[in-house]
Amino acid sequence: MVLRREPTARQMRLGVELRRLREAAGLTAIEAAALLGVNRVQITQIESGLSGVSEQRVRRLASHYACTDKEFVDSLVAVATDRTSGWWEEYRGLLPTSFLDLSELEHHARFQRHVAILYVPGLLQTEDYSRAVFTSRLPELTSEELELRIHHRRARQQFTTPYEAVIHEAALRIRVSDRAISRAQLTRLRELSEADHITVRVVPFDLDGFARASSTMTYLGGPLPKLDTVVRDALHGTAFIDSEAQLDTYRTSFRKVEEASLNPEQSREFIHRLAKEL
Repeated sequence: MVLRREPTARQMRLGVELRRLREAAGLTAIEAAALLGVNRVQITQIESGLSGVSEQRVRRLASHYACTDKEFVDSLVAVATDRTSGWWEEYRGLLPTSFLDLSELEHHARFQRHVAILYVPGLLQTEDYSRAVFTSRLPELTSEELELRIHHRRARQQFTTPYEAVIHEAALRIRVSDRAISRAQLTRLRELSEADHITVRVVPFDLDGFARASSTMTYLGGPLPKLDTVVRDALHGTAFIDSEAQLDTYRTSFRKVEEASLNPEQSREFIHRLAKEL
């Protein structure tokens, strides 16, 4: 089988879950290879996402690893047999791989949750707001790179899965560009918050109990909670977090942040007042 040069985050996640099952069963890669009649290198390639794996082998490995969670195994099989060539593939080689990985994870997510501290979430941004954000980054983007990122972001915004954003007042007040762009962004945010699949909550400066969210977080719901993913952005790049202990921590963190926010109707009124101030 031809090895993948650049496995996606989703393909690597499949490998990680198979490795976790193997380790939980107390087996080495050599022992797992013997169970399939292959060599250790092939097991390593599967677990690193460099090599695909068939449905039959996923089920055989799960059986050997004494995994009795049928729904979990079925979910792993779905990832292993997915041959989707999504819209994001047209950007391969043009944008950083993390952009494509995020798009793929969003496409397959059952729901999305977002905590925003400094900027309005990308999925809710106007084009002018996105342009201002991308223009401010360092090192500076070329005009071609800038347009690619804006076009890619617009494509990501065509989602229909349940989405909940908790946005701090700081993100609503920071002017990434001029007053007109900020006002248009607030107006658009209020309009989007009325969609059936979008919930927007605001955390005002004067609201108590908001010590738990110190940075932006994107939480993507998988077919099962153990297959959820948290995405964190940093100066060095994008991190995809999937360990069960960390996922549980982020679930708790989001719940606490949500509890410290205004309800959706109050949030819409708050956004409307801010827009009128501009």
